[in-house]
Amino acid sequence: MPQANPEALKALLGRNLAPLYLIHGEEALLALEAADAIREAARKAGYLEREVLTVEPGFDWSSLANAMHSVSLFASLKLLEVRIPSGKPGAEGGEALQKLAAHLPPDTVTLVILPKLERVQLQAKWFTALQKAALEIDAKAVTRADLPGWVIRRLKAQGQSMEGEALAFFVDRVEGNLLAARQEVDKLALLYPQGELKLADVREAVANVARFDVFHLSSAWLQGDAPRVARMLEGLEAEGEAPVLVLWALAEDIRMLLKLRQGIKDGRNAREMARELKLWGERQKLAEPALRRIGPRKLMDALTQCAEVDRQIKGAAQGEPWQGLLRVAMLLAG
Repeated sequence: MPQANPEALKALLGRNLAPLYLIHGEEALLALEAADAIREAARKAGYLEREVLTVEPGFDWSSLANAMHSVSLFASLKLLEVRIPSGKPGAEGGEALQKLAAHLPPDTVTLVILPKLERVQLQAKWFTALQKAALEIDAKAVTRADLPGWVIRRLKAQGQSMEGEALAFFVDRVEGNLLAARQEVDKLALLYPQGELKLADVREAVANVARFDVFHLSSAWLQGDAPRVARMLEGLEAEGEAPVLVLWALAEDIRMLLKLRQGIKDGRNAREMARELKLWGERQKLAEPALRRIGPRKLMDALTQCAEVDRQIKGAAQGEPWQGLLRVAMLLAG
């Protein structure tokens, strides 16, 4: 069956219900909203019984078979939820899920909920079997580039809009924290009437709830976005992140670019290099342009500065590690 993004799901649910839904992905808010929309649509369609199976260590997979064939005394239609928080059903669970996909229970809407999956899980027989039988919802992370559009669509749904400086200010305040972004959008509907929101309105209403992680930092400096890099480092320090982890992420990406440069110089295939260096998604798109922009000399200088920050963290050199990290990141983003 086809794949739907979470925002298109409501329109699909308004037409008819699929017998099987498969939700997975790293953006917990979008996965939660998709599951809630399916539950609500099923309830309105008369699926009044709800059975939830949560797969934890020691889970008895025969309970899934029992749930597929059980008949309620109180309702003829049922919503069956199978939650697998680890994303790893094991051999027995894999077989049970394949049987579920091949023999969907009658008078039942089945919802399988998984976290973000690794490549080996996405290629597993049980997952591909579910994919073929289900309407799949991939709750992908909302990237920095996607966030303005996401905010605009959410505001439009409540009759509001935001542009220019106001939108940039809002995105800066909520980046990396989609749940908080939704809460702030909802708050704007309570505080202001429908129409365009001005910068003054947004400044007055929106808290600084941005959250960052070290693995998003690389995207910022690879893009050459120095103000965002500085803001992210400030946020990471304020949140109590360990500077050694930030240093590790910076140094690893610097080494990655140096290896990429050498591979390109040796005439190696770019796709082969991407696999070897584990460059996927956005980082793969940004790596070569960043390499051209920064150049090998700056990369080597940055690596030397990383060694100095490492000594600062260990107390073997004078200086404040976070200031050292900022200098390295600014050199790379410059």
